[in-house]
Amino acid sequence: MSAEATNPATPGPVAGSAARWRARIDLRRLGRAALLGPTARDRLPSAISHVVDAHRAHYPGADLEPLRRAYVLAESSHRGQMRKSGEPYITHPLAVTLILAELGAETTTLTASLLHDTVEDTDVTLDQVGEEFGADVRYLVDGVTKLEKVDYGAAAEPETFRKMLVATGNDVRVMSIKLADRLHNMRTLGVMRPEKQARIAKVTRDVLIPLAERLGVQALKTELEDLVFAILHPEEYEHTRELIVDNASRADDPLAEIADEVRGHLREADITAEVLIRPRHFVSVHRVARKRGQLRGADFGRLLVLVNEDADCYGVLGELHTCMTPVVSEFKDFIAVPKFNLYQSLHTAVAHPDGQVAEVLIRTHQMHKVAEAGVIALGNPYAPAPDDPADGERIDPTRPGWLSRLLDWQEGAPDPDTFWSTLREDLAQDREITVFRPDGGTLGLPEGASCVDAAYAQYGEDAHACIGARVNGRLATLSTVLRDGDTVQLLMGQDPASEPSREWLEHAHTPAARIAIQRWLAAHPAADDAREQRQEPPAAALRPTAESSVLRSTTADIIVDQPGATVRLAGCCTPVPPDEVTGFAVRGGVVTVHRIECAAVERMKSAGRAEVGVRWGDTTECRVTLLAESFGRPHLLADLTEAMALEGAEIVSATVEPPTQQRVRHTYTVQLPDAAHLPALMRAMRNVAGVYDVSRAHTPGA
Repeated sequence: MSAEATNPATPGPVAGSAARWRARIDLRRLGRAALLGPTARDRLPSAISHVVDAHRAHYPGADLEPLRRAYVLAESSHRGQMRKSGEPYITHPLAVTLILAELGAETTTLTASLLHDTVEDTDVTLDQVGEEFGADVRYLVDGVTKLEKVDYGAAAEPETFRKMLVATGNDVRVMSIKLADRLHNMRTLGVMRPEKQARIAKVTRDVLIPLAERLGVQALKTELEDLVFAILHPEEYEHTRELIVDNASRADDPLAEIADEVRGHLREADITAEVLIRPRHFVSVHRVARKRGQLRGADFGRLLVLVNEDADCYGVLGELHTCMTPVVSEFKDFIAVPKFNLYQSLHTAVAHPDGQVAEVLIRTHQMHKVAEAGVIALGNPYAPAPDDPADGERIDPTRPGWLSRLLDWQEGAPDPDTFWSTLREDLAQDREITVFRPDGGTLGLPEGASCVDAAYAQYGEDAHACIGARVNGRLATLSTVLRDGDTVQLLMGQDPASEPSREWLEHAHTPAARIAIQRWLAAHPAADDAREQRQEPPAAALRPTAESSVLRSTTADIIVDQPGATVRLAGCCTPVPPDEVTGFAVRGGVVTVHRIECAAVERMKSAGRAEVGVRWGDTTECRVTLLAESFGRPHLLADLTEAMALEGAEIVSATVEPPTQQRVRHTYTVQLPDAAHLPALMRAMRNVAGVYDVSRAHTPGA
């Protein structure tokens, strides 16, 4: 938390607002003034006047007494401490609190922000903070307080983030303070050694910026992106800065012309709206330049249309698409389907007669507030509604699925290094999808997640027993990648010996799934080795016993309307009593018997083959070939053959093909004492855990 430098390595006044730039200068001056003499305890310190003004703009009736007391404690505690730039240290908590106040944070968050470094850097204790300001402020200050390197060594940073994220799971305001703290430290990073600047910038890029995106705090995210860009990519940053400065010096502004045209159309339609030009930040300009090459004037910003009601958003969209030339491929509706970080807006683009294309964002004023400040704009999400008295239980209505998943998997991360690397990898996944369970519940998963991920998201470590899935009603392997809106039914095995496969790691996209699988494999190395040795041998061991799929004899009694003919049951459809059958004469005086629905029957009829009348005699004993399809799991073959034996089936031959994408195909030729037992046999085979289909053999090649 403690900042050690000043000299901002920032994009400068071009990127930031003039008001915010002046506020930072005033804070430095007022911070020094605060050290020159004590402030009367019953008066509001002038040093926090900027914070108060910003806070009152969002909360006109806020009680300012906690802010006064928090400032007095912070100023007296940090008195004598200086930043490496030479500024009084109190300027840092003041600046962090001003950032949050401008974004609309409520009083408790601002109070904790003023005190956020006191426990870490002064003699103030958490108990003192709690006694003076209450449990909520104590919790927030504790959440952002670093762990000591003396106690944790090299693990201090990852374990501090782990602690902070767990605290955020109970109160998202913890991360709000951390993000504002990092933003001010990044603004004042320039005096540090280049290697330390780069290290802090990389952590900001890999962890803090994705967290700001997920919490919807775009105002902090975009400035952090620009600050990181300036440090890690100085040449590209300078080039982008020159492009922005050159565009700002142009006499004409195509975006201004298009904005005037939009205002005119909306006035004629009697739609009350505010049309603003929203300049792109540095990283956004850099991305557009890489995508489009030569930039034109309209590429340096976007139009923002603000209205009062949701319905007005669609009214604006209709007018723009009617009166101007829309670029249909650019349309996105994030109002009907909000992003996972609370963001709502309509996105479209319109083409100007000169060929330039202007992107347009359409949203209400409240949507804009949330788009800029994310969870900070929600105030205190834990305050009970007026008609719903608090019962003491903390329930976060804003806690998103990604945070719940993160909190789940971090418990299983075995060491700080694994947690740290997995956290960065998890946060690098940009988009989230929602899949539905058959019971109507939902699972939030990152884009690219598979059925393996869904299983561990729903069942935790019980997912070790998962044997397959149905996606949108159709059977699917665990490796199947899910799409937004899919319905997923996970098929769980009943065998207590069910276990995950190392192959699952190839399809696990989420940290929760990977960590659970890796932990099981590490705890059961012998079972994992044995399974790898079993992958190929089952098919090889069984294949020598296999016979041709065309059966050469049968004990079933067939009556043929061709005296002296030898009868053979066709292997392509393996008819058994009481199937309806027909026969065809082949070479050697043999009549092959097929089920009448067999595809071979139609082919032979088309070829002009004459049918031979056949029918079943009195003998009910039969031989039949069955195909079973299953998901691979240990002991499946033993369980399946045992179930067949219990139904009185004698296995004449069997073939088990090598697993393909966790699916295994079995072919069994069995002798039954009575053909009437066949349906019961097939049901028994289907009831074996892992078997998802059993059918009669149909082998066109036979």
